[in-house]
Amino acid sequence: MPMKKFIGLSLFLFILLGTLSAQEGMWLPNYLVRNEAEMRSMGMKMTADEIYSELKPSLKDAIVQFDGGCTASLISPNGLLLTNHHCGFDQIQDRSTMENNYVEDGFWAATMADELPNPGLEVMFVVRMEDVTAQALEGVSPDLPPRDRQSLVDANLDKVRKNAALKPHEEAFTQSFYEGIQYFLFVTVTYTDVRLVGAPPSSVGKFGDDTDNWVWPRHSGDFSLFRIYSGRDNLPAGYSASNVPFQSKHFLPISIKGVKEGDFTLVMGFPGVPVPTSRPMA
Repeated sequence: MPMKKFIGLSLFLFILLGTLSAQEGMWLPNYLVRNEAEMRSMGMKMTADEIYSELKPSLKDAIVQFDGGCTASLISPNGLLLTNHHCGFDQIQDRSTMENNYVEDGFWAATMADELPNPGLEVMFVVRMEDVTAQALEGVSPDLPPRDRQSLVDANLDKVRKNAALKPHEEAFTQSFYEGIQYFLFVTVTYTDVRLVGAPPSSVGKFGDDTDNWVWPRHSGDFSLFRIYSGRDNLPAGYSASNVPFQSKHFLPISIKGVKEGDFTLVMGFPGVPVPTSRPMA
């Protein structure tokens, strides 16, 4: 059934706001308060502060970047992640053996002890975003040659990153927007103990491939499940049998009520391409 109203948010790079038949635009999530009245008039029951907040748990704390380019959603207080089947495919394939073909047969962990580690897999949370345009453009004049301008901006951003107030487990990187008109500092936390919990067989997860699933509605069960593990302090830690399920600040409860035409729909996520990280700092 078609939706009359749709709002999509790209947490990392931009927010796309609008309806299928009306205006569109792009906003950063920390600026959502500017559009809150319009969004609520379209049927949104949350406040902008419940979507993005640096002071209290919000929707942004339930949305993570998975494996450097995909989006995953926390769906339990114990670190359970839901992402696409194709986003988790590398891990499903890497954990497969001749005896256990998880690509063909799927995989389901009966207990947490059966969940499979994935070396190299990372999950990144955005802690906060800060507009650093003034610092980035310090000393930049309109008549500055493009190469000199970029060199100065790069040097300024390097200072921004080095001077960022970070906790020991946090990292920082900067990103330009609107072709160098605006610059933001992102403070992030990355977890590296992420274990495979479940995945359907590829006959379900990749049913029809792009041929049958290029447009909505999709017909595949395109999902996989993972869980974030942490040290006992709930902070990032390398894989260890003594690690415990991550305790999330916020998660998305699963509703079985269904939807009806005209329901307000909000989709929050990361762009489907790799993004710069602070390892290494660029």
